[in-house]
Amino acid sequence: MDSLDLQVLSQARDWFAAGHKVWLVTVIETWGSAPRPPGALLCLRGDGLVVGSVSGGCVEDDLIERVRHGERVDAPSMITYGVTKEEAARFGLPCGGNLRLVQEPLRDTDWVDEVLTRTERHELVARWLDLQTHEVRIVPAHRSDAFQFDGRTLRAVFGPRWRMLIIGAGQLSRVLAQMALPLDFEITCCDPREEYHLTWDVPGTHFSKAMPDDVVTEMQLDPHSAVVAVTHDPKLDDLVLLEALKSPAFYVGALGSRSNTAKRKERLAMFDLSPEEIGRLHGPIGLDLGGKTPAEIAVAILAEIIAVRNGVALVQKKEGSSVPAGPVAAGR
Repeated sequence: MDSLDLQVLSQARDWFAAGHKVWLVTVIETWGSAPRPPGALLCLRGDGLVVGSVSGGCVEDDLIERVRHGERVDAPSMITYGVTKEEAARFGLPCGGNLRLVQEPLRDTDWVDEVLTRTERHELVARWLDLQTHEVRIVPAHRSDAFQFDGRTLRAVFGPRWRMLIIGAGQLSRVLAQMALPLDFEITCCDPREEYHLTWDVPGTHFSKAMPDDVVTEMQLDPHSAVVAVTHDPKLDDLVLLEALKSPAFYVGALGSRSNTAKRKERLAMFDLSPEEIGRLHGPIGLDLGGKTPAEIAVAILAEIIAVRNGVALVQKKEGSSVPAGPVAAGR
């Protein structure tokens, strides 16, 4: 679940507390090239204000008009857009796409409070909604869990499904962490150097001043984990790479030039890493966007990580870069 959907829930709670009628709209199924994935969330207020999105905009406009003209559902119900090509074109659904939604009135915010409280503690939770009984339950979830709908029960996952370990607490790391948070990553930054860890100031992230290899062991990296080494200090970067490249992490990358990446691989080959494990290293880290500033470099790094996460070929790389063969994205 996109962390932006938590902002939708927070706004829904505030509107409800202020005495407004509130409806939640969830994408449950798409066909073709629908703009938003299953689980995407929108909150609709009784006077037509909205937060969040379920399409490119035209579906939202129609939902607003329905509410303003008195169509106010009092129980969870389904609605479908784009059954015909003409309707798909009207609602901005490309390639004849179709969109199926669940609309539900917000009757209380106890479950919203629980979701927001638990996700603030970096917990991953699932919300179950029974469309027939209207029962809502909040239960623990796992990183491999995904949105589900079986025709009666809706199951939406909230909280960070992905983890990112950043080695180094410099300016680039701070910008990278700030950008990665809304991309559904739980962030841990590790830097044992006192002059760096005393200045880490990114809200919503974890920080460790332990040695990087110890942090990797403690985190038990899984296929929903990414590791980004950006200290420029081989003693620290190589420590984490020795462990991370043996792990199931879907992405392992290190900052440095192509020549430095080649030297790093030579050093790693002196330890108990196989050629296949060393070949998993992304370097120089990030796509070639021509960036120079910390913010531009952070965008390039995140662009590469998102591409790998989604199983997209890395075509925007500098010639001679180390790019693992084939898609290595974790299951979504």
